[in-house]
Amino acid sequence: MKLALLPWVLLLLATVPGSGPRPTAVHPYKVSETEKSQLVNETRWQYYGTPGITGNLSLTWNTSRLPTQAVTIELWGYEETGKPYSENWTAEWSCLYTLATNIPNSGFFTFTPKPASPDYQRWKVGALRIIDSKNYLGKKDVLALWTNDHALAWHLGNDFREDSVAWARAQCLAWEALEDQLPNFLKELPDCPCTLAQARADSGRYFTDYGCDIEHGSVCTYHPGAVHCVRSVQASPQYASGQQCCYTAAGTQLLTADSTSGSTPDRGHDWGSPPYRTPPRVPSMSHWLYDVISFYYCCLWAPECSRYMRRRPSSDCRNYRPPHLASVFGDPHFVTFDGTNLTFNGRGEYVLLEAVLTDLRVQARAQPGMMTNGSQARGTGLTAVAVQEGNSDVVEVRLAKRSGVLEVLLNQEVLSFAEQSWMDLKGLFLSVAAEDKVSIMLSSGAGLEVSIQGPFLSVAILLPDKFLTHTRGLLGTLNNDPTDDFTLRSGQVLPLNASAQELFQFGADWAVHNTSSLFTYDSWFLINNFVYQPKHDPTFEPLFPDKTTLSPSQAEEAAKLCGNDHFCIFDVAATGSLSVGNATLVAHQLHQQRMQSLQPVMSCGWLAPPANGHKEGLRYLVGSTVHFHCNSGFSLAGAETSTCQADGTWSTPTPECQLGRSYTVLLSIIFGGLAVVLLVSIIYVLLRRKGNMNMWSLQP
Repeated sequence: MKLALLPWVLLLLATVPGSGPRPTAVHPYKVSETEKSQLVNETRWQYYGTPGITGNLSLTWNTSRLPTQAVTIELWGYEETGKPYSENWTAEWSCLYTLATNIPNSGFFTFTPKPASPDYQRWKVGALRIIDSKNYLGKKDVLALWTNDHALAWHLGNDFREDSVAWARAQCLAWEALEDQLPNFLKELPDCPCTLAQARADSGRYFTDYGCDIEHGSVCTYHPGAVHCVRSVQASPQYASGQQCCYTAAGTQLLTADSTSGSTPDRGHDWGSPPYRTPPRVPSMSHWLYDVISFYYCCLWAPECSRYMRRRPSSDCRNYRPPHLASVFGDPHFVTFDGTNLTFNGRGEYVLLEAVLTDLRVQARAQPGMMTNGSQARGTGLTAVAVQEGNSDVVEVRLAKRSGVLEVLLNQEVLSFAEQSWMDLKGLFLSVAAEDKVSIMLSSGAGLEVSIQGPFLSVAILLPDKFLTHTRGLLGTLNNDPTDDFTLRSGQVLPLNASAQELFQFGADWAVHNTSSLFTYDSWFLINNFVYQPKHDPTFEPLFPDKTTLSPSQAEEAAKLCGNDHFCIFDVAATGSLSVGNATLVAHQLHQQRMQSLQPVMSCGWLAPPANGHKEGLRYLVGSTVHFHCNSGFSLAGAETSTCQADGTWSTPTPECQLGRSYTVLLSIIFGGLAVVLLVSIIYVLLRRKGNMNMWSLQP
């Protein structure tokens, strides 16, 4: 972290040609842990002052990130003032007071919190900042380490410490009254994906919620019972709100109507929204004020969670539509949005996708691979991909000189991800979870995933429904009709049974023009081969799929590895390498698995339990059955079960639980009573007979 102007916009400097360094908005949780100060046992900080939570608090930091002899530790508070959703609604960070001044820069600090003076009690959310002691209190634009933002329970007054439940209940009721005066933001949020598989596959519109991640142990503190949550990538258009969707281990959506652990939408999108500095668009902090601290008031510090959940109901998935997927991988092989397969071994730069609807452009560079004997192969593979939508930033992902590593360029400059793995850029979001995988999320809801598979890049592109009939390029016309996927720039359509040579000409027709290229040419090799030469190399002679031959031993090995995957078999023949063929096989299988995950699913929506009763079953997809039961003293009037049907309706409505015992219970009582009487009578008769027998035996 170079400078720390404000904790909610950690300024990580990205160099933009012609404009010098510029700040990039970053959510605190998206910054590397080494760039922040750590609250030791962070949960303890946020519950401090509630029953049983007392004692010392501690924080740590990496001293190498703040090279100075002595440090000062400050508390900053965040607030938003003015009329919500008006021009005078403003966000402000304020330096409140110091916890320590001029202490050794040891990387560790511990203290016993005391209630702050009444002047500082109105700040309920904030963060700690560590700075060089040479700087004066609250000085901005200095090198600093921040903690994560958190609830300032530890600095609240004695009224909170003496009765935290009563204090929190009052805060919850005040939040409830304010919330009811604010606009309804729920109506403009997108529906959640129906299943966990859909949610994880729809990476253009939904991204992992850092608070509940299946890849990191499913530590879902605020959603017990969930294993994974996602958030909508884009904030809603008018109110800058966000959607959250949580899922159980069975892959079904967890709703607040069934459990307080369910997914809750957010008035303030957790990751913020441009221009970031105005409410409710401030990354993390607007979300804290309107959605998180209120959750603490109502659900964690006071037993008023029903009030919160009524105002943050989960979205169901009845209107959710999965995106459309196309992929490129291997040597290289294309699977279009409509499911058509194509192998195109051109050498050059080509248009994967153009969509006039949003002026979306995705381009790819293909270069020859190498044979196992070191000679140049007659097949090619993707080595770089570039994307831009409208006037967004241009992002290029390419193979780095180091094997197995991706290099990402923003507007022709190489980016470093040493300090963060996420960037909020102009018109897009960029996530780099590992050195071999990059995710790009565009403002239209389109998404790209670029990864390394074997010696080449693998690309997956996701488009929402609005792109139907609006695409062209090597990945075809998205219209659910595969017969027009091989459409030339002129509009001429090649048949699906076109020869490999004809399809090669189709690919060549989609070569990028120099004037529209998105690529960066920052080496003489790239300039000589892709600027001074034609974008499609007419001299390169590829190996066509219908001309491949394998020796008997190669054919046997390829068959054993590939099975009936013709992409894999072709790549073994084109490169002579089983490892390349295996990489292609894996990439193709990943595409097929994602396609399966993105299959549409019909939901009948949430079904209420009966009043004075309950239900069994929290799954609302086709084929699911819900069972109804009444509480003691009530009888069921209606069907005992309801099943979700293929048309999206329930087979029967929720039944009623009527006051009074059910006929079954009454009959069981009546017949049970008769059974007891009968049993007693039988015993009595037997005893009488036994008594008589004894008397008879005593007579002379």
